[in-house]
Amino acid sequence: MHFSPEELDRLINSGQHPLWLTNTDLSGANLAGADLAEARLLRANLSGANLGGANLSGAELTYATLTGADLSQANLSGANLSGANLDGANLGEANLPGADLSRATLARANLSQANLSQVNFSESNLIGVNLSEANLNKANLSEANLTEANLAGADLSSATLRESNLSRANLDQANLVGADMEFAIMPDGSVVN
Repeated sequence: MHFSPEELDRLINSGQHPLWLTNTDLSGANLAGADLAEARLLRANLSGANLGGANLSGAELTYATLTGADLSQANLSGANLSGANLDGANLGEANLPGADLSRATLARANLSQANLSQVNFSESNLIGVNLSEANLNKANLSEANLTEANLAGADLSSATLRESNLSRANLDQANLVGADMEFAIMPDGSVVN
């Protein structure tokens, strides 16, 4: 299903809660600042969409396509993005505490200064992701691929990084106090045991 910008604007402002937009083509849509709290966007195509500052708290985005989307400063707290494709997406300064991004693809995405406290990134593809100065306190990064990730200044205190791949990652000034690093591959190729 595809909506014109006018139809989409009417739908968002209709007061319907939550919005059901499963399998909808919203590629390139301008949804900046939109209230999409608890929206059902399963398998929706949001590639290239502008969601800057949008409220997606509690939204269901399982297997959604968000490649190249702008989610800067968006509220995704408690959202389900399991299996979603966020390659090249901008989530700078976004708010995602408690979100589920397990098995998601975020290659080369920007999550700098994002609040990722208690986010589930298990088994996710985070190759080349920018997580500089991000809050990853108590995040689950077990079995995540963080090859060439930028984690400079990130707070990884009490995070789970079991069996994660940190090959060639930048951990300069990252806080790893209390982090579980068992069997993780470190930037120099060594394995923690």
